[in-house]
Amino acid sequence: MHEIDLANEDATLAFGAQLAQALMPGLTIYLEGDLGAGKTTLTRGVLRGLGYTGKVKSPTYTLLELYTISSLYLYHFDFYRFADPQEWVDAGFRDYFNSDSVCIVEWPEKAGEFLPTPDLRIEISAQQSGRSLHVHAETEAGKQCLMRLNSVEKS
Repeated sequence: MHEIDLANEDATLAFGAQLAQALMPGLTIYLEGDLGAGKTTLTRGVLRGLGYTGKVKSPTYTLLELYTISSLYLYHFDFYRFADPQEWVDAGFRDYFNSDSVCIVEWPEKAGEFLPTPDLRIEISAQQSGRSLHVHAETEAGKQCLMRLNSVEKS
């Protein structure tokens, strides 16, 4: 597990940019936290770290935002509005979770057991000053990503 305290939004964006340097295609990342905890801000930091300069918006109403950066497909999901996990199946999202893409999922619990196991699970919680992140590697690919992230942070 990796723990980090982030003082403000800029620190969250910077951490996202560091995470971007550790990503490899095929990863599934769950972002967990309350409304306003910084899940979309962290995703924006990842996208900026990958070189994306366009607008990054929360997919709360669209459920999915697709970003193509070079040869990487990054899918940003938000399942907050799901009333039933079956909606994930009905939406046909299964095919997006593949070896060519990185899937970042907000509110993964709303899709229930249908989602694949995350490689990384990032828990974000608001603190009196800033945010606290707990990054858990849940697969071998997640452990490798976390090792790369630790290397990026030290450099």
